[in-house]
Amino acid sequence: MIDKVDILAVGVHPDDVELGCGGTILKHIDLGFSVGVIDLTQGELGTRGSAKLRLEEAAHSAKLMKLKFRDNLGFEDGFVSPDDKAYQMEIVKRIRKHQPNIVLCNAIDDRHPDHPRASSLVSTACFLAGLIKIETESDGSPQKAWRPKQVLHYIQWKPIDPDFVIDVSGYMNQKLEAVMAYSSQFFDPNSKEAQTPISSKQFIDSVSYRAEDLGRLIGVDHAEGFTSDKPIGINRLDVLL
Repeated sequence: MIDKVDILAVGVHPDDVELGCGGTILKHIDLGFSVGVIDLTQGELGTRGSAKLRLEEAAHSAKLMKLKFRDNLGFEDGFVSPDDKAYQMEIVKRIRKHQPNIVLCNAIDDRHPDHPRASSLVSTACFLAGLIKIETESDGSPQKAWRPKQVLHYIQWKPIDPDFVIDVSGYMNQKLEAVMAYSSQFFDPNSKEAQTPISSKQFIDSVSYRAEDLGRLIGVDHAEGFTSDKPIGINRLDVLL
């Protein structure tokens, strides 16, 4: 069974997608693109909250963003490996099921070791999904090989130089609303839970000022940055800002 989307966004933890490319997702949904999200783990090793709560928060955020679907693969938080064949094959099946033209996934380098490992895992799975000699099934039926046209990586904790940026002006309030759907994780002056690097007000402020700074570079209010596994092609110069 095929459940096609134009864009598939993948995050190793619930909230990765919102933080890294939430504005881009919101903008493209408004433009008429279909977007689905896959979270690889439940973030069960996080200091704050719980796996159950984070699943509830992810569902709330999905409704706010109007995603076509949001699934969680239940991989083991903290131990995601780019070389795990079982993990690779599960993502291959999802790529073939949803046949996205574009995949957005974790940063290529970051503070949390799961982020670059998931980045490599998803890139590898996108390649493998296009090999016709790898046979997979969905609901008892064989799947056709499918390889996305582009695999793009959003930016997370570390300030990676982007290969390109997307103007997300007008979408920051919605993005921050989706981020703050994860109320267990981010700034709450009344929370009695342990503080973490992402629970401070400074961290939430940094989400906005990074978008402002990337926007400044291209002369717009806000932008999100991405790196690419291969060169980005355009067919006419006037699409450039």
